[in-house]
Amino acid sequence: HVQLVESGGGLVQPGGSLRLSCTASKYTSSHPCLAWFRQAPGKEREGIAYVDARDGTPFHSASVKGRFTISQDNAKNTVYLQMNSLKPEDTAMYYCAARTQGCGLRAAQYAYWGQGTQVTVS
Repeated sequence: HVQLVESGGGLVQPGGSLRLSCTASKYTSSHPCLAWFRQAPGKEREGIAYVDARDGTPFHSASVKGRFTISQDNAKNTVYLQMNSLKPEDTAMYYCAARTQGCGLRAAQYAYWGQGTQVTVS
């Protein structure tokens, strides 16, 4: 069982940047896929990026590609989400999640979740 703790959210103006962090309680290789999701009020949870912790291969959804970058630091058991050129529509609660097999952006396939960190772009 892995525990995930997110940090780094806050209020930012449009066009600004934030970096979210997600620190895992266990070595990332035991949970090889780490992902970021977001959920805005009244909307479904949306997968936006994942990284295969075994080799660092990233994937970004079309909605954030070119603006957001997922990365990992295995020495710190931490995954980051660098968010640039933020837009009001990026406002949401952002969650880190982990799964033990495979990788993807379907929330139902992730067993472990952090508590979330709020990002507000206004």
